[in-house]
Amino acid sequence: MKTDDLIRALDADAHSRAMPLGSAWWVAAGAATAIAAVVFWLAIGPRTDIATAMHTMRFLAKFVFTTPLAVSAFALIRVLSTPGASTSRAAAWMIAAPLLVIVAMVLELLSVPEADWGTRLIGSNLVICLTFIPLIGIGPLAIFLAVLRYGAPTRPVLAGTVAGLLAGGLAATFYAAHCFDDSPLFVATWYTIAIAILAALGALGGRLLVRW
Repeated sequence: MKTDDLIRALDADAHSRAMPLGSAWWVAAGAATAIAAVVFWLAIGPRTDIATAMHTMRFLAKFVFTTPLAVSAFALIRVLSTPGASTSRAAAWMIAAPLLVIVAMVLELLSVPEADWGTRLIGSNLVICLTFIPLIGIGPLAIFLAVLRYGAPTRPVLAGTVAGLLAGGLAATFYAAHCFDDSPLFVATWYTIAIAILAALGALGGRLLVRW
């Protein structure tokens, strides 16, 4: 069978399922968000001074990084799960979150004395960050990998990686409400590493579970 014929066959199979693939992704997003919320509230919950923190720019800036990551990864993974669909436009939006955090880092470096850069970078919760973002995101990642199996991605490792980024963005959004380290230097370093852990797990899951 020619490659184009195989892709058309996979696409037809994906669209013939009991639930349309597009609807399955929205159901998965809702379920993943609910699971992440439950784990977040049971494990750590929001920071005690969140009412005050919500009025500070550094606290709100964390969500300006995590939310676009989750939204852009969701758009891309939906395309990746459909054989033959163009990914260029959705992939281009993945640059939004990194650009925003780079801008925030530059502003932080310009506004904070150089002597304080190391303290802002290390923070006080890096172990908690590296523990709880993957913990909150592992359930959503499992859901997203299951939906990838429901679809028919032609690049399973890439799709699994994006599933990890999506789970990481979602988990980091919840974790940001608990984290007392609001510096963009901390977020750019430790949030990124924690999300990368989920991306690596997603790539492995894509390779082992989503192959066809």
